[in-house]
Amino acid sequence: MILSYFRTVILYLVLIAVIRLMGKRQIGQMEPSEFVVTMLVANLASIPMQDGGIPLYSGLVPILTVLGVELILSALSMHSVKFRRLLCGKPVILIENGNILQENLRSTRVTLDELTGHLREKDVLDLTSVQYAILETNGNLSVFPYPKDRPASAKEAGVHPKKQHLPFTIIGDGYLYRENLTAAGKDDRWVQKVLKEHEATLQDTWLLTVDGADNIVFLRKEATK
Repeated sequence: MILSYFRTVILYLVLIAVIRLMGKRQIGQMEPSEFVVTMLVANLASIPMQDGGIPLYSGLVPILTVLGVELILSALSMHSVKFRRLLCGKPVILIENGNILQENLRSTRVTLDELTGHLREKDVLDLTSVQYAILETNGNLSVFPYPKDRPASAKEAGVHPKKQHLPFTIIGDGYLYRENLTAAGKDDRWVQKVLKEHEATLQDTWLLTVDGADNIVFLRKEATK
C-alpha cells in the first residue's frame, strides 16, 4: 500500500512537470496535437498507478518520450509555417461580410446551431451584425461585428479615461511578496506604515495591493468560526 502511494505521488509530480514544460497553453486553449498529447500522457500515467506489478519506469519512459516528441514538434512549428499548418491547421472564416460561408461550415463540421451558440457566447444575437467570424485553430470563434454594431470605444466616444495602473499584490493571505514590493518601489517601512494605519499585522492581512498611482486596497482576514 505504501509503495503504491509513493508511485502515485511520483507519477503525479512527473505529470505536473511535464505539463509545465509543455507550456501554459496546455491548461487553457489547446491545439489538436496538444490535446492528444495531454490525453496520452494521462493514460500512460494511469497504468502504473493502477497496477503495482508494472515497473515505475514503464510509465515514466513513455511519458518522457511523448514529452520529447512534443517539444520537438513545438520547435518545428515555431520555425516552419507549413509544418505548423500541417500539425495545427489554419483559421477558417465562417462569416465574411455578413454572409455565412456554408461550404466552410461543412468542411469544419460546424453546425448552424453550434455557430449561433458560439455567437451567443459572444453576446451576439443578430447574425446580420457580424462582419467576420473566424474559427481559430484551438476551436475558439473570433467574432468581429460591423463597426456600427459594436460598442463605442472611449476614443470614439470622445471620452478621456484615467490612466490605468497595474496593481501589485504586496501581501496575500499573510504572506509578504518581497519581489512585488520591490517592483512597486516600496519598502518594509511603507508596509509597516500601511498596516499601522489599518491597525493590522502581517498575519491579520488577507490582501494588500498598491498600484502606480498609490491606490491601496486592504482586506483584513475574516475571523474563523
